[in-house]
Amino acid sequence: MPRNKRVLVTAGPTLEAIEPVRFISNRSTGEMGYAFARVARRLGFNATLISGPTQLRPPRGVRFLTVTSAADLKLKLVKAFPRCDILIMSAAVADYRPASVFPSKIKRTKALALRLIPTPDILKGLAKKKGKRVVVGFSLETNNPIVNAKKKLRDKKLDYIVANLLSPGRNPFGKTRTTVTVIDKSPKAVTLRNVTKEAIARYVFRQIKNSKIAYSV
Repeated sequence: MPRNKRVLVTAGPTLEAIEPVRFISNRSTGEMGYAFARVARRLGFNATLISGPTQLRPPRGVRFLTVTSAADLKLKLVKAFPRCDILIMSAAVADYRPASVFPSKIKRTKALALRLIPTPDILKGLAKKKGKRVVVGFSLETNNPIVNAKKKLRDKKLDYIVANLLSPGRNPFGKTRTTVTVIDKSPKAVTLRNVTKEAIARYVFRQIKNSKIAYSV
């Protein structure tokens, strides 16, 4: 049992406000991150889950924090990251947010131009300061998932990345079984086909344990 080892998991989407009613977000359901939090707890880790808005019930025995926007998530992660041994960054953080938020609901017009600006690359910033911590990222692509995931793993200095593909015949969202490829720094790539998200979590934690990285912290 990984006594006193602390796992920090992020899950779900972020919502970036356009005005009091409308927002920019994505299709993340949070299922992957919640599965990782449940498995971490069952394995004996001290687990914390930071979640964007979802319809899911927080796992029992897991410290649970909520966020709405990428900025909210960054604030909580900056505070929690120094106290964790493993970060599972499965939240689907919006890459863009409106440059400004309208104070009241926008009325319908013929056309509306919305200026978007990038949100901070939270994962890259944290991984620069990881020390002996293990950092696991996630990648969802519509094309070239392995190539893009390997680039993300390298550029962000991650220890592992879980690559997903979204295509007309393959939808990774929700409770359904899915196929992912787990890539490490070597970069060894192992594809897990038609598995549950808890099975993916068990596999990733097993790889971390076998690597003994986080167990030396």
